[in-house]
Amino acid sequence: MNIIIDDLQGHAVQALLQAHLTDMNATAPAESVHALDLTQLQHQDVTFWSIWDQHQLAGCGAIKHLNTTTAEIKSMRTADAFRGQGVASLLLQHIITYAKMHGYQQLSLETGSMDFFTPSRALYTKHGFIECPPFADYQPDPHSTFMTLNLLA
Repeated sequence: MNIIIDDLQGHAVQALLQAHLTDMNATAPAESVHALDLTQLQHQDVTFWSIWDQHQLAGCGAIKHLNTTTAEIKSMRTADAFRGQGVASLLLQHIITYAKMHGYQQLSLETGSMDFFTPSRALYTKHGFIECPPFADYQPDPHSTFMTLNLLA
């Protein structure tokens, strides 16, 4: 697997992100969907990666700079053909390492609270994330689960 910082110009990446947005909008009310669109992912405060198995896109993920100590994980998605093969764990570990190298002390995220997101919550828990109150501009939401990882521990 090859993980690269991606410019979001490729068709495969754009299609995977569209599938991500479609699923998010199908599982939660609009006010509870916090996935970033293509334009938002290209903002200077976001670093976006794609992970490839030779020429096949296996997944993607990003972090958004919130402040000097905290970043937020965004747009974690594994391509359907690669589910259950450890792609998300590999990419998440890469993101955690990157965050530590860039001086962040904490990584936080928002994911859904519905059954659809059970694998996501399990992934983050496996990597040491714990549930936390809403952070940044988030508000309490029964459709959201907030998680954080202390990078100094």
